[in-house]
Amino acid sequence: MGMTKILVVDDEVSIVKLLRFNLEKAGFQVLTAFDGKQALEMVRRERPDFLILDVMLPKMDGMDVCKTLRQEKNNIPILMLTAKDDELDKILGLEIGADDYLTKPFSPREVIARVKAIQRRYQMIPQQAKAPEENVIILGDIRIYPQNYEVYRNDRKVELTLKEFELLHCLATHQGRVLTRDQLLNAVWNYDFIGDTRIVDVHVSHLREKLEDDAKNPRYIKTVRGLGYKLEG
Repeated sequence: MGMTKILVVDDEVSIVKLLRFNLEKAGFQVLTAFDGKQALEMVRRERPDFLILDVMLPKMDGMDVCKTLRQEKNNIPILMLTAKDDELDKILGLEIGADDYLTKPFSPREVIARVKAIQRRYQMIPQQAKAPEENVIILGDIRIYPQNYEVYRNDRKVELTLKEFELLHCLATHQGRVLTRDQLLNAVWNYDFIGDTRIVDVHVSHLREKLEDDAKNPRYIKTVRGLGYKLEG
């Protein structure tokens, strides 16, 4: 395998230089862009393996870049950077398809750790035929294929993000058992989110919209008030 190519997008030259120096020192190939439109063009032309994307960008903000890429079915891993200590920005970034976020100021070591953690999860997805039937998890009309990271409902494939799949799989492998938000954070986001449990709530909401007939009256993913969630078949 070749060197991982990372596109760093930020309109602050000092941040781009800092990230480029440390990422290259860690063994990554680094491309740079300084506005949203340039970032989109470079993703399409250069096909980087990873995107570090600031939220506040000229010409086109990072949220719109992320949303456009996901609408184009581009599954490049995205780590978003935000100068705002605003939970809504973080949640919105995750809602539109970012894999993770960091709030400025941050340490380069933390950026590299997050990049490697996201990479490990993407590399776990095998490129192979559908898993054998004995490995399928069945919940009513839902079938989960862990080896392929695929979910079907009524024989129709359900398009899930990586984190949505991992959250569903975690709940499914503990079927009937209540998992707290902190337990789910630790299992699915394997580093410290400093108690930011709304991330779990956002992803549960997305799963319900995609899997339930009535997201407000779910059949499968149940809320256990004051505790967390459990999956029922």
